[in-house]
Amino acid sequence: MSLATSSIATMLPVTDTGRAREFYDRLGLPFQGTNDEGSLLYGLAGGMVLMLLPRQAGTQNPSTALSWEVPDVAAEVRDLEARGVVFDDYDLPGLTTVDHIAVTGSERAAWFRDPDGNVLCVHEGAPPA
Repeated sequence: MSLATSSIATMLPVTDTGRAREFYDRLGLPFQGTNDEGSLLYGLAGGMVLMLLPRQAGTQNPSTALSWEVPDVAAEVRDLEARGVVFDDYDLPGLTTVDHIAVTGSERAAWFRDPDGNVLCVHEGAPPA
């Protein structure tokens, strides 16, 4: 068995699984149930799983935790906004968003946060750093 060919479970900490479920359901991810620990399980492409772990506040990573590659970032932003997702906007040296989208070379990306502050992203092209 090789790690290069093994499925991955991505794990994110959440403080309130009910609130997290409402948010991740709004993203359109297929809910697969809960495990014995009470973690929420969502299906992702390629048989991967997103596991939302019940944890205390303050365990979130301030960097991008998940980034979905999509064919059209602008269309995805519009769709997610229509479902109530709020996007982050930036005006920093080397990172400025216009209509919530940052363009760096041939890459386009938009960031948003779940209710616990986990940073999520949709992007076209290579994943942003």
